[in-house]
Amino acid sequence: MSERPWSRWRSGLHEIIFEADTPAGKAFDVGLISSVILSVTTVVLESVSSIRASYGDVLHALEWGFTILFTIEYVLRLLCVQRPLAYATSFFGVVDLLAIIPTYVSVFVPGSQYLLSIRILRLLRIFRVFKLTEYLSEASIIRSALLASRRKISVFLFAVMTVVVIVGSAMYVVEGEEHGFSDIPTSIYWAIVTMTTVGYGDLSPQTALGKALASIVMIMGYGILAVPTGIVTVEMSQAARRGVNRQACQACGAEGHDLDAVHCKYCGVHL
Repeated sequence: MSERPWSRWRSGLHEIIFEADTPAGKAFDVGLISSVILSVTTVVLESVSSIRASYGDVLHALEWGFTILFTIEYVLRLLCVQRPLAYATSFFGVVDLLAIIPTYVSVFVPGSQYLLSIRILRLLRIFRVFKLTEYLSEASIIRSALLASRRKISVFLFAVMTVVVIVGSAMYVVEGEEHGFSDIPTSIYWAIVTMTTVGYGDLSPQTALGKALASIVMIMGYGILAVPTGIVTVEMSQAARRGVNRQACQACGAEGHDLDAVHCKYCGVHL
């Protein structure tokens, strides 16, 4: 049985929009990347008061032009996938939506159009477009490692937050309001800044006991920073052994599948 015209149209559109292996697909992606760079440049230039005073109307018109272009492209992406909701809730689907919303919101909330700089995330597609396979593989490995370690990292962050609450409360009792630790939230802020070795210097203990406690927190900070590094490193080593596939799912548009994958790991459709 021959494929219906609507199905052929969707399949051809999917090949152009989601794949970069054909001349049409690569031309589409190169044009898209160029448009993203120009649109972000427009937003950046519009934020400069001297440039806005001279070319504000032109930049505003360009901004709306790019937004309309990206809106059409977003709708086409939803039309050519078998599961529009799966794509809309994927990473790139959310990024594509966030790339157009601020302009429309700016009609009601002036200034929100500067959030359009999030469009820069769309340049992540450049690795697939120009067949930078080694970079694409490395990016997929990092993403897989972060996803695999999210539970361990969540437990670790919960433990860290517990420690900084205890340390912040203790510092509030030791130093008190007279030394700038006016309340427990402020003391917790100090504990976070100190434990992460940022050290802004806006708050510092004055008493001997406070300095001793601060020294312990600083030393703990070095050890704490090493924990997530070790967790992610182990997951990256395991992800590197598996390898990744550059093929995009026709149903949800997701990428980064294992080399031996038969079905999409996000929506279950046959690849």
